[in-house]
Amino acid sequence: MGTDFSRARGSESRISHWLRRRPKPQQGDADGTARVELLLAVAEAGMPIAPAAHPVGYRCSCERVGCPTPARHPLSFAWQTQSTTDRAQIERWAGSQPHANFITATGLIHDVLDVPLSAGTQALERLLAAGIDVGPVATSGDDRMLFFTATRGTPEDEDEWWPCELDCHPETMDEHPGLRWHCRGSYVLLPPAKLPGELDVSWVRGPENPLPDPLTLLETLTDACARFVGSAEQSDVDHESVAWPLSR
Repeated sequence: MGTDFSRARGSESRISHWLRRRPKPQQGDADGTARVELLLAVAEAGMPIAPAAHPVGYRCSCERVGCPTPARHPLSFAWQTQSTTDRAQIERWAGSQPHANFITATGLIHDVLDVPLSAGTQALERLLAAGIDVGPVATSGDDRMLFFTATRGTPEDEDEWWPCELDCHPETMDEHPGLRWHCRGSYVLLPPAKLPGELDVSWVRGPENPLPDPLTLLETLTDACARFVGSAEQSDVDHESVAWPLSR
């Protein structure tokens, strides 16, 4: 496996090439009908969504002074109960808040395996080459890749719920520089989303792809993260700050 991985790193992959060459989103690209259609496609796949903050220059649209996660958090403290797949509600949100980003609450229908972009790119190539069903995949900014999977978080018997040391929540993001498993009580930004510095969140593989079992991806992702996490850049976020509280 190690030899194959090194060989993959030594050659320019189609995925890596596409990520570098893809056009920057222009003003209005994700507005209007196209934006709503992308959001509704996520809802139709069963993933609940809720409005989130958006960038205003290099700062956040929220009123929080010195927001540690500008344009990356929900608008409401009640985001877990607010998240919905209701088409009419999503259309109302999109129409009344044309600049808003959107988050999806994880651990209900789906989880998200969130990895460094370089590790995710290599892992995605290996998974596709092996013929493994990958599901939806998105890039988030210039440093993370999101693998959407089915959730492990809704057992019929709640006593069978099993926590994982990779579990990540909004207030523990910095504790997981490698692989972050967004399950119960967490969320991720959805495409199309805009971030400060002209960055964005966009689909590599869209929500029309079926959600896979997370365990079918986990070994390849953890192996890729183990190789790349040592060179990952340190986060600028204050480790003592809370990204977004789960409750008041």
